[in-house]
Amino acid sequence: MDGEANVKPPAFKFPIYVKTIQQGKHGSDTDVYDTQGRFVPEKFEEIFKKHAHTRPDALTDKELGEMLKANRDPKDFAGRVGAFVEWRLLYALCKDKEGFLHKETVKAVYDGSVFEKLEREKKEAKEFAKKK
Repeated sequence: MDGEANVKPPAFKFPIYVKTIQQGKHGSDTDVYDTQGRFVPEKFEEIFKKHAHTRPDALTDKELGEMLKANRDPKDFAGRVGAFVEWRLLYALCKDKEGFLHKETVKAVYDGSVFEKLEREKKEAKEFAKKK
C-alpha cells in the first residue's frame, strides 16, 4: 500500500502536428481551417460575430456551448465529440478568472503560440514551487 501513494496517473499528451493540420479537420468544426489546412480569417471572425454576446472579444461558457451546438453536423457523432473535447479543453485551460475565453487566446491556438505560452507558464510554476 505504501508504494501506491507514489504512483502517478498517466500523463495524457495531445500532440499537434501543424504540418498535417488539415488531417485533423472533422465535421462539426468551425471551418477556421479549410480542407487544405489553410487558416480562413473570415471563419475565425465569424465565431465571435455570431456567438460573443457578452463581450465582442471573448466567449463565455454559455456562448461556447451555443457555438458548439450551432456547428453540429447532423448524424456526425464523432465530429461533435471531437469539437466538444477540443473546445472544452481549451476553455478549461485558457479561460480567465472571470470565465472568458479571449479572442487572442483562441487565435493563439490556431497559430500555435498558445502551446508555447502554456509550456512556459508550467515551467515557471515548477521553478517557483521549487524555490518555496
